[in-house]
Amino acid sequence: MPSCASGLCKDPIQNEGRARWYPPDNDSNLPNLHVHNSITDELNLFRPRLGRTVTWYTCGPTVYDSNHMGHARAYLTFDILRRIMEDYFHFNVLYQVNITDVDDKIILRARQNKLVKDYTQTALEQKDLKSVETYVQTAMTAMRQKLEEKVEELKEPLPNATPTKQVDEREEALKQKDGTTIEELIGASRDALAAQLDKEHGSSVTDHKIFQDHARKFEREFFEDMTSLGVKEPDVVTRVTEYVPQIVDYIQGIIKNGCAYESNGSVYFHTTDFKSKGYDYRKLKPGVDTTAEEMAEGEGALTGGGSEKICNNDFALWKASKPGEPSWESPWGPGRPGWHIECSVMASDVIGENIDIHGGGVDLMFPHHDNEMAQAEAYHQCNQWVNYFLHAGHLHIKGLKMSKSLKNFITIRQALKEHSPRQLRLMFLMQPWDRSMNYSDQTVDDAKAKEKYFKNFFGAVKSVLRNDFVQEEQGVTPADRVLLATLNSSQVKIHASLLDNFKTFDVIQHLMDLIQECNKYLTSEAKPKNLPIKKVAIYITKILRVFGVVQGSDIIGFEESGSGEGGSSKEEIVAPFVDAFVDFREQIRVAAKSKSSPGDFLKNCDEVRDETLANLGIRIEDSADTSIWKMDDPTVIRKEVEEKRQKALEAAATKLQAKFDRLTVDLRKAQQSSILLSEWFKIGANAEKWGDFDENGKPLTTKDGKELSKSQQKSITKETNNQQKAHDKLLKAAGELGIDEYVAQIEQQLAALEVSATN
Repeated sequence: MPSCASGLCKDPIQNEGRARWYPPDNDSNLPNLHVHNSITDELNLFRPRLGRTVTWYTCGPTVYDSNHMGHARAYLTFDILRRIMEDYFHFNVLYQVNITDVDDKIILRARQNKLVKDYTQTALEQKDLKSVETYVQTAMTAMRQKLEEKVEELKEPLPNATPTKQVDEREEALKQKDGTTIEELIGASRDALAAQLDKEHGSSVTDHKIFQDHARKFEREFFEDMTSLGVKEPDVVTRVTEYVPQIVDYIQGIIKNGCAYESNGSVYFHTTDFKSKGYDYRKLKPGVDTTAEEMAEGEGALTGGGSEKICNNDFALWKASKPGEPSWESPWGPGRPGWHIECSVMASDVIGENIDIHGGGVDLMFPHHDNEMAQAEAYHQCNQWVNYFLHAGHLHIKGLKMSKSLKNFITIRQALKEHSPRQLRLMFLMQPWDRSMNYSDQTVDDAKAKEKYFKNFFGAVKSVLRNDFVQEEQGVTPADRVLLATLNSSQVKIHASLLDNFKTFDVIQHLMDLIQECNKYLTSEAKPKNLPIKKVAIYITKILRVFGVVQGSDIIGFEESGSGEGGSSKEEIVAPFVDAFVDFREQIRVAAKSKSSPGDFLKNCDEVRDETLANLGIRIEDSADTSIWKMDDPTVIRKEVEEKRQKALEAAATKLQAKFDRLTVDLRKAQQSSILLSEWFKIGANAEKWGDFDENGKPLTTKDGKELSKSQQKSITKETNNQQKAHDKLLKAAGELGIDEYVAQIEQQLAALEVSATN
């Protein structure tokens, strides 16, 4: 049985089917925070090992490509939890993140980029399109064969797409296009071309700088994306390539402790020997057989077959480098670190033999995190390296796992073109942090609606706070007491929600309920007081600041862009607003001198509201009695103004169409009613029915000379009466104008409407 080297000396908790878990022993006066611990798959009381100090390690990115919304799910989630721990519960958090800057994916991507770039340059210089077409076809065929072999090897279908779907689509696209250039041909077949070039020439890429430059590019992009999302910087960042000597020493320690072995220049962790010494493996996904796909993911695309390993479940700590791969010297020959060992070594170096919290995406539970813990416990000879494992839930895009083959792959930068960092953060806050969530139009729209609700509230509060509260009647009214009691109740509920596994989605709802009650207070008959309203607004801002939704220094509400930060002089800050006022004043003076109508003055007022002030980030809200102003993002205000204008145009168009339809009907009726009885039965469709007529124009016979039947006579009499009534009604409507002029007027109105519609 391994020793208790970590100081975790309580008796272990043994849940059926799961690993033993040793609760940390800490008698400090700490909040009764419970967190979902993946090791037990239960809510456990959180206790750091040392007082209020919390050591926290989060798996960072493998920097081989741009960051996507799955990364945002993990790092924004842990940023929110970290902020709550630090700024609400007042723990002292040491937060470490690693950068995986050597890995099979990085090696392949950097190597292939280099080879494709060189091939493209050579092809353009030689201008031999036919040779490129032949090579591309060879590459496409090879990719199809490789995909089919992969399916056969794994004995299970590849996710999200048929094996050759993408290859077929690209080949078909090339066939459909005439006059393809070399650049287009290479671009359309890039993946297949890169794989073929790598197969033939990958071993020729030996310069370490190629791999390092690739990793640094995407590491920089990662930190830029985190800054854009408002994610706090880590306290410590560690890179794999800067830890290779320590990794070698660490692996030697695991070998010495009897849990690893060397094989053909590589070193593997011996899972069977590890378990035989009394350790638990696997802790996070116990009792689940390792699939071929999981093993392939854990070992990497450049790892050879499993013949070197004693047991199929053993995993690489050190990989013997092949030609075309970066390598470092070691007792086992030139090689590089395995995927899992890096985190064990870097976290052990910075934090030690026991970590309070380890975080990561749920997709890393196995093999990465289970193998991490096994390595560290074997090295430190302890029974529990991590006390609390926190896993952020999966992110699905419109209900489906994100995948380039499904064309629902969204990078962080793409998402930020559509939505603000605040909106994305609110979206995550409104979901359980440890459960799968859906990124869809509905979830984003819900976040935008919440943001707007908060904005409107803060704007209304600031409007009231501009009043001189010294002139107000002081004391406490019944309405004041109700509001303050509601605030107190909300604070209790919010505190309980945060203690219960960081239920931020409940907190957001409690804040919305509190705002609803405050809005009732603001609109009640009793005059609202500044101080109670300010107290509520400051508390709501405080909680939103804890969550990272508010990141400025304003005591109330969201920080707004264009508010004069950065040391601007007072004149520079007020200049655009004074200019707006002076311009508006001049418009009013000109209108007054020209004795314009009241409508012109209102038009000027609307223009300064919807254009000038909107561009300055000031929202004017008019009511029957007064108008109030609020600060907001100019882009948001302009969008709302444009939407309002568009709706007005649509309403006007609908109204215009209705009037056009009505006048069209009126014209048809007038033209029909204007026909005299003496002519009524002799024109149009009637002319084909009747033969002889009397002196008043009434039919006497049918077209073929037959006398009218009684029913025909009755029908003619009824039709005569109706036409006479319609004609009399038209005469009355036309009045002194006369029928011809009346009909002409309707025709003119219709013509004018047609002109308006085209303009």
